[in-house]
Amino acid sequence: MSDLELKLHLLQNELRGYGRVLVAFSGGVDSSLVLRVAHDVLGSQVIAFTVHSPAVPDHDYQAALRLAGSLGVEHVVVKADETVIPEYAANPVNRCYFCKRHLFHLCAVEAASRGIQVVADGANLDDLSDYRPGLEAAAEHSVKHPLVTAGLRKADIRELSRRLGLEAWDKPASPCLSSRFPYGTRITTEALARVARAEKLLHELGFRECRVRYHEHLARVEVPTADLARLLAPEVRARVITELRALGFSYVTVDLQGLRSGSLNEALGWNKKAS
Repeated sequence: MSDLELKLHLLQNELRGYGRVLVAFSGGVDSSLVLRVAHDVLGSQVIAFTVHSPAVPDHDYQAALRLAGSLGVEHVVVKADETVIPEYAANPVNRCYFCKRHLFHLCAVEAASRGIQVVADGANLDDLSDYRPGLEAAAEHSVKHPLVTAGLRKADIRELSRRLGLEAWDKPASPCLSSRFPYGTRITTEALARVARAEKLLHELGFRECRVRYHEHLARVEVPTADLARLLAPEVRARVITELRALGFSYVTVDLQGLRSGSLNEALGWNKKAS
């Protein structure tokens, strides 16, 4: 048995031991693997739970609907707006804690109404060495991390997902849209919508990975360094500037350092290796 096969076996055993489980399901690669394997071993004893909010990229929400539908899993979708939470809207450095606290509260209420004892999410082993305030909220609600228990890192999750034929296996990281705002910049539904429309434009132009960082009147565009030349080509550059200005941004700039997931954490001095 290969190392990856062993980890899959551990994951199956962990999920099987839950008996019944509600999976906090975002549509991303991690929670998609949890949902798929949970369904494989538990069948109808699995409930998928998704929060549809202004901070969730629409392509993630649509991916969640597709996978749950294809598996035939009962899928509970709850609409929510985290910007009504004062601590979240103020966008402190631990903003994710308030978002996850709200999410896991909703999960707990739904699970309790069904007599389900276990809520599980898609946190993986790599997340433990990153800045993840949401893990504190998960601990407060006794949320299980089956991917962590099975020793699965992101690369393992992608390979297992590929072998299982999951659509999300090579999906780029897609954190919530609130991660585009520098800490301390107030988050509103209107600002989230502007970021969502700006990134949708870049996706339509063929940029599979991108971030539009929100700096009040300035939009800072990040794409992988390999895509910078295409973004800066005169016709593409002109269209991006025109359309982002039409969304209300007075200035548009391209970050020549390229796309860095969590780049706004750089101001915190967060260093994964040092951690």
